[in-house]
Amino acid sequence: MQRIYYVITAALMVSALVAGQQKVTNQSHPDISGLWAYTIGLPPSAVKKEANGVVAIKEIDRGLALPKSAPVPGALPSTPAPSYKPEFQAKVKNLFDNESKVDPVFYCGKPGIPRIGPPRKIVQLPGEIIFFYEDISGDPYRIISTGGRTHRVNGNPSAYGDSVAHWEGATLIVDVTNFVDDTWFGEGGYFHTDAMHVTERLWRVGPNLAYQAVVEDPKVLAAPWTMPARVVKPSTEPLEESPKCVEDDGHRLLNNDHHGQR
Repeated sequence: MQRIYYVITAALMVSALVAGQQKVTNQSHPDISGLWAYTIGLPPSAVKKEANGVVAIKEIDRGLALPKSAPVPGALPSTPAPSYKPEFQAKVKNLFDNESKVDPVFYCGKPGIPRIGPPRKIVQLPGEIIFFYEDISGDPYRIISTGGRTHRVNGNPSAYGDSVAHWEGATLIVDVTNFVDDTWFGEGGYFHTDAMHVTERLWRVGPNLAYQAVVEDPKVLAAPWTMPARVVKPSTEPLEESPKCVEDDGHRLLNNDHHGQR
């Protein structure tokens, strides 16, 4: 009987130890799954939707996308704008001044990363995490390995690059490379080259999701740029399929207005 007692006691101790380890693991890798507010850059203050002859106008909280004046817990020091090498500063200004003529997003182009901002929906699974977005240029998604995969050697360049991720404590670090060079990584004519490297950081701030990115491009940037952190609220709005993007505005433009939608 005494041996049986010792065996049972040892088994219980092992079970408790395993449970304790699982609890610590779960605490160090928080669940960031869920629906999050639509925060692509700078959304308009209202969205007009027409379906079957019925027009509905929905107000949008611009504050969801604007950098907060108060410091965001866990955020890295940031600057409002990237610093380009002197020989490229005139090009950046020219692109911004003529945004409605040259910005690919005006003509159904993909916004790319980190311009598209934090995902609208996150599904967190063992070994990978999935980001879903809503965008007028399509409904992109990203399947990101968290299981130790390295970057693909022969992957095709794309607007959203090749992403792998790992956890640093309670922060998800997403490392993104292999971009095409025809997107902007932010408002203001922020062009880049195929050498761009983006590091995205996502973590919880209470019930909210914090998002921040660091952009490196040694070919055009004088230094890596750390963008201001965004705090995104949970959402109950389901994802909806975006309508087909049909460009019919370019030839109607009479001036160089900025769209201000991202």
